[in-house]
Amino acid sequence: MAENDPNSEDFLQFLRRMLGENAEGFDLSALQGLEGLEGLNLDPAMMQQMMQQMQHAMSGDPWETALRQALHIANRDGLGIDTGSRGSIADAFALADLWVGEATTISELASPPRALTRGEWVEQTLPVWKEVAAPVSTSIADALMTALEGQTPEDMQGVVQGAGRLMRGIGSSVFAMQFGQVLGNLSLEVVSGGDVGIPVLPAGTAAVIPQNLAAFGEGLEIPEDQIALYLAARELAYARLYRHARWLHLHVMTQITEFAKGVTVDVEALEDLAGRLDPSDPEELRRAIEGGALLPAQSEAQREALERLENLIATIDGWVDVVTTQATSRLPDSTRIAEAARRRRAAGGPAEDALGALVGLQIRPRRLREAAAMWQAVTDAVGVEARDALWDYPDLMPDASDIDDPAALVARLRAHARGEEPAQDEMDEALQRLLSGDDFGGASGEGADGDDAPEESEGSEGPEHSDGGPEHSDGEGSGEKPV
Repeated sequence: MAENDPNSEDFLQFLRRMLGENAEGFDLSALQGLEGLEGLNLDPAMMQQMMQQMQHAMSGDPWETALRQALHIANRDGLGIDTGSRGSIADAFALADLWVGEATTISELASPPRALTRGEWVEQTLPVWKEVAAPVSTSIADALMTALEGQTPEDMQGVVQGAGRLMRGIGSSVFAMQFGQVLGNLSLEVVSGGDVGIPVLPAGTAAVIPQNLAAFGEGLEIPEDQIALYLAARELAYARLYRHARWLHLHVMTQITEFAKGVTVDVEALEDLAGRLDPSDPEELRRAIEGGALLPAQSEAQREALERLENLIATIDGWVDVVTTQATSRLPDSTRIAEAARRRRAAGGPAEDALGALVGLQIRPRRLREAAAMWQAVTDAVGVEARDALWDYPDLMPDASDIDDPAALVARLRAHARGEEPAQDEMDEALQRLLSGDDFGGASGEGADGDDAPEESEGSEGPEHSDGGPEHSDGEGSGEKPV
């Protein structure tokens, strides 16, 4: 056999190492009969058995692979939740629920909060993660096929075309395994359902992962029961908000979808990688996917979508922060725990960083402190009930401009509380005058036929006696600015 002739064992090892654990039992003889692969000298005796294995491996849902990978990591230490831990978490939630009820008018949850194992967190949150990551998985699978077609000689195009479904399956499987590893590692870090900034649990569900509480409090030298109480209060505030504002989950996920629409794979980088791939180092593809090397720089539209998402997450987290601070004010070390939680959310952990690299989306509430200051200013100015009423409808929720200028938001809320009409801008005033007919027939100084009105005689009482009245001359009678 010539040095560059295809070798079945080399290619087999390449696929096995690229697919990792999912390739166990995989054999290249399953490809027997595909155009262009006759030179691989496959063993016909094992062809039928291996074909079945190949079809099973490539026809399955890659997200099932991701789930198995994540659960393998989440459950590998064998830690569960003993009866004592469950009881402690239940007590923490019960007391925290009373405290949160004093800090917000948003009603309590319909279902009781619970303690989750790491594995349960993986299983319950996977549907949301799938929604976040699926566009990237599809892009990588498609781009892998495009890159391989570009790198394949003309006389070997039949191989690529014949194995197209296989190669797309490989791309999806490689991504799914990398995502499963990241999700499994993330389960070792998160402490609650709302810990990652997006609603990964069903609306109205509150949960804490007791296995990870010790790591959260490492170095703080604060009793774990205080930490559990604080985290339970924060999780209840978060879950209550999403249950009350049922539109909020869709609002957040829509912003993520807008960002994901622009996620593509750098085909040039993938083609360059495909040109370097060889059986001695197939992990290069896995490293490139996991490290985000195949995702190009964000477009302007993506940056704008990410900024909107960050502001939205900061607005949500800021409210949760203010409510949690008030609810846990009885805890001796609540201030230190709160600061540790804010820094942790702002910095993220290794698994969160890996997730950001994998899907191109890093959610950091960089404006959390500013958003919390806005919500505190609103609370001080108009009270808890008026503050919480801003979550009743999407149109009422504060936006980025309110985080920039809380004083303007407070002024509007105070004016509303006094029964005053909100100030109108020039466009609103013009539209109102047009609809009321004030702008028909020309300006106030013109007659009905459009001709100039006769000049007033000396000694007349002026425009106060004109048909339009003072309120139509300059808007002073209504308190509006003239346009």
